[in-house]
Amino acid sequence: MDKLRLFAGIILFGSIWGFAECIIGQGFDNLGIHSGTIMTGFFAVGLMMMSRVFYKQRGMQLGMGLVAGTLRFFNPFGGCVICSAIAIAAEGAIFELIWYKLSLDLKELKTNPMKLSMGVISAYCCFVGGYIVTQILTPLTSAAGFYFQNLVVFMPQILSRGLLAALIGGVTVPAVLVLRNIDITSIKDKIYYPVTAVVTLLCWTTVIATRILVMGI
Repeated sequence: MDKLRLFAGIILFGSIWGFAECIIGQGFDNLGIHSGTIMTGFFAVGLMMMSRVFYKQRGMQLGMGLVAGTLRFFNPFGGCVICSAIAIAAEGAIFELIWYKLSLDLKELKTNPMKLSMGVISAYCCFVGGYIVTQILTPLTSAAGFYFQNLVVFMPQILSRGLLAALIGGVTVPAVLVLRNIDITSIKDKIYYPVTAVVTLLCWTTVIATRILVMGI
């Protein structure tokens, strides 16, 4: 695949992911719903899976995580910006590791149990792994420092919360695989690049404009 087209895809899907984390995730939080599991199981795994199905390229999901994590720094609604950005980037890296050995056409995923299993494993590992990486790296960015005993205390909570993300991922991956016959390369450049540019710009401007309105900075 053309590198420029791939790069545009990384920016596009990463921006949509970051937008979802900042805006949609906050909506769930306002409803009293823990957004982390939903954001990982549905949006993170769903968008990374979609990019793997459409583009059939390794490394793309790591790039998406970096883009989404960067956009998360502009989160309009406060919270731990650094820890969220680290978690998102970690999820992209973990997804890459899980799916690295599978063929790019995903021919191994022929049966529904296999599709469901990969969805469960992907979402659970991304959520739990991202959370653990955050608990380790976030303190290192501050004067607090990292203490192993603090991580141990939170482990039961981290592991239990991952179960809901796993259930959501078990539905998300099979659903996305229905789209596996879509050929992204068939979209003409004169349509592909303007659409990716407009959607990307909308994601970033919406998040940044909302930050300005909410925080007044």
